[in-house]
Amino acid sequence: MEALLALEDGRLFRGRMFGAEKEVTAEIVFNTSMAGYQEVLTDPSYCGQMVVMTYPLIGNYGVNPEDYESERPYLSAFIIKELSGIPSNWRSTETLDAFMKRHDIVGLQGLDTRALTRHIREKGAQRAVISAAVSNPDALIEKARQAPHMEGRDLVREVTCQQPYIWEEGDWDLRTGYSRFETHAGQKNYSVVAMDLGIKYNILRKLTQAGCRVTVVPATISAEDILKFKPDGVFLSNGPGDPAAVTYAVETVRTLVGKVPIFGICLGHQILNLALGGSTYKLRFGHHGGNQPVMDADSRKVEITSQNHGFAVDATTTQPDVEIISLNLNDQTVEGIRHKTLPVFSVQYHPEAAPGPQDSAHLFQRFVEMMKSAQ
Repeated sequence: MEALLALEDGRLFRGRMFGAEKEVTAEIVFNTSMAGYQEVLTDPSYCGQMVVMTYPLIGNYGVNPEDYESERPYLSAFIIKELSGIPSNWRSTETLDAFMKRHDIVGLQGLDTRALTRHIREKGAQRAVISAAVSNPDALIEKARQAPHMEGRDLVREVTCQQPYIWEEGDWDLRTGYSRFETHAGQKNYSVVAMDLGIKYNILRKLTQAGCRVTVVPATISAEDILKFKPDGVFLSNGPGDPAAVTYAVETVRTLVGKVPIFGICLGHQILNLALGGSTYKLRFGHHGGNQPVMDADSRKVEITSQNHGFAVDATTTQPDVEIISLNLNDQTVEGIRHKTLPVFSVQYHPEAAPGPQDSAHLFQRFVEMMKSAQ
């Protein structure tokens, strides 16, 4: 089915629908990863967004449930240059088209994604609509302009779990699949409460693999209820939307600071910064992809990282007891912070990234060492 992508600034792109065939409105962003499209599809951090993949051929290795990052896709639409209808992968269980139809997610292919990406890069992320109503583009442009802005939106409530649960799955092995959490004689295991702001499965796997007994809790939980679990540490997850709108999580983290070691990733990093007295702001088009260079402020070592965020920590509002520990080499945005005296740190990027890069996977061990030192 022929369809139009209409941006709020009036730019139009024509393509063909796949997956679900319906009208959808959301913020549009681009992702520069060359692989990992099904991890992108199932990342809860994309809730409320359309994603443009810059790599031209998508769907060539199909979809398999072992690589999901959550129970289902949360993004609003998936925009690509060319859909591969015949997957070549022994692990594949269905085609990308079938997966998107089953989950009622709109796809758009056949448009110039390079031109679209350049436009977003120059004009910034903006609201957009995909529709089969191709005969009235002006109405679609107006509909995009009437869509809600990302600023001020609390999307965490749409993706967080409803009840606490235990996570025991570890890393994947070619022969045996995913491992399970095990207690070994002489090995110290740490109890971690993970606040689900839109958490990715691979974060939980990395925590488990590092020897953590993980309990996942809703983002709306109070600090008092978290402390009832008697955790050795608290983890703050990734997630969608504006961190400043998630005031309940900020208050919870503010109460926890100084009582228990804390490690945050992505939205969790921003929430921690707000709890420590800083502020955040919206980036022009965000960082979405697997090729962002980050430099550690102490060692000057550079790691290539995976990132997915539209907001950032404002370096000018960092409090005196908080220090910046890493920077993005592309635009000098804040990529990590830590408290100068308390066992608290966070990063903007994804050390658990699947399929990669995994330069920063050591941060989970840093969290473990921090919990060990706090005891």
